[in-house]
Amino acid sequence: MTAQLLAGQPVAEAVLAEVAERVEELASAGVKPGLGTILVGDDAASAGYVRKKHETCEEVGVASFHEQVPADAGQEALLAAVDRFNEDPGVDAYIIQHPVPSGFDFNEALARMDPKKDADGLHPVNLGKLVLQEKGPVPCTPAGIQAMLMHYGIDIGGREVLVLGRGPTLGRPLALLLTLKQPGANAVVTVVHTGAKDVTPFTRRADIVVAALGVPRFVKPEMIKPGAVVVSGGISWEGRKLLPDVDESVGEVANWITPRLGGVGPTTVAMLLRNTVLAAADREA
Repeated sequence: MTAQLLAGQPVAEAVLAEVAERVEELASAGVKPGLGTILVGDDAASAGYVRKKHETCEEVGVASFHEQVPADAGQEALLAAVDRFNEDPGVDAYIIQHPVPSGFDFNEALARMDPKKDADGLHPVNLGKLVLQEKGPVPCTPAGIQAMLMHYGIDIGGREVLVLGRGPTLGRPLALLLTLKQPGANAVVTVVHTGAKDVTPFTRRADIVVAALGVPRFVKPEMIKPGAVVVSGGISWEGRKLLPDVDESVGEVANWITPRLGGVGPTTVAMLLRNTVLAAADREA
């Protein structure tokens, strides 16, 4: 591999150091930020993500709360968990771990959330604020990708960025974020999805490619312009092995590439904690 690695851990550590400082400032005012998680069912990967979030809370001094909804409990049990977090003064922000099992309506539960407690920035009110470039929680994975590019000095202003995927948690909000007229953005963004017969003509001309598909090793070297920046935002699992959307051999063509492990994941968790602390600060203001 000749590409330089876009390692997420150094980026996450820098963000979490700022979070820890803010937690100390809030503590002096008698405020302890609290993050809540709602996990529906017992999917092992989702449970692992939730554990990591609570471990990180402990590291930076944020209180953590958890609601477990059995897979056979039904939609009303999920909505009841949302209501409890909405009413709990100790929970400044929370997430519903996505995806939820078949039979549950994630969008209905998301709309039931108090927008001020939306740690993931996915509530319709907060996505609307993103469109209007107003203050609000920014979706965590897109924010983490933006922070990663900025950390490594990759200027995207005016450059052509291709987002592979249009999902509501990554592809769509990332495209919105990177087109905003602000530092770390102002890019020319194209979104390509399953409706395209051939994505290669798009990927070959892009300066920066972000794969957000959840299709293992979808992006191959021949699809990438030499010297491009390539970020794998989507993941899938092969047994217990995590697989990115980008084949590791792309590193022979690209200038920058995220590693198979330790890429976007750590930055997503860090941004979740940052959103939580910002919500606590707004509560105190």
